[in-house]
Amino acid sequence: MLFQVPPATRFDLNFSLAGFTVRVHPLFWVIALLFGSSSGSVSGLIGWVIAMFVSILIHELGHALAFRRYGIDSEIILHAMGGLTVPNSFSFSFGGRYSISANQQIIISLAGPFAGFLFAGLILVISLVLGGIVVPTFIFGFIPFPVVYIPIGGDVLNSFFMSLLWVNIFWGFINLMPVYPLDGGQVTRHILIQTDPLNGLRTSLGVSVIAGAAAAIGGLLFLGSTYMAILFGFLAFQSFQAMQSRMY
Repeated sequence: MLFQVPPATRFDLNFSLAGFTVRVHPLFWVIALLFGSSSGSVSGLIGWVIAMFVSILIHELGHALAFRRYGIDSEIILHAMGGLTVPNSFSFSFGGRYSISANQQIIISLAGPFAGFLFAGLILVISLVLGGIVVPTFIFGFIPFPVVYIPIGGDVLNSFFMSLLWVNIFWGFINLMPVYPLDGGQVTRHILIQTDPLNGLRTSLGVSVIAGAAAAIGGLLFLGSTYMAILFGFLAFQSFQAMQSRMY
């Protein structure tokens, strides 16, 4: 199963941030290096790894702060598939001794990607303060994405800022797709269960299958991303299996 808590290793990086325990699994760095391998330079590769680390950490910090808002302590784990924010002494499936309403779960799920959007906004403000220009574009015709050029720092700084924007904006929108267990899939599940307690869960799985398959095909055809195709294809298949199991 994807997006499960990875076991601790002696190679984990452990530290605290804003009162939250953070653990970074070694495979996080491996995947980050693989993602940045096409950057073409050592400085570009390092910049990408830093951008990915900071951005995913901020995303998970958004979840953690939302948990804290409802009186629940949590820890942040960065791993091969990105990150998780796990309530302490509490299963990732929102069980255990804590009681969280569906609306609170929706807010917690949305807090991650919107923390990333706010951070992207901060990056744009910094770019303008540094004398840069911002050119608005759209990915797939509907995902807003700004292209920035900063007159100082050369290609290294420009590439770093673009990496930060890519992870926080594009990945943020992708994370909001109604594919379980992504944040958008979590939100879709809670909304549908509230509106249709009897069939909402199964409907959400059906939506996850369709959206996941579409994302896999779109990622392969339009972005040339084999990773995205495999990831969303697997998530779609996983949702299909769960949907089938609920029919019997």
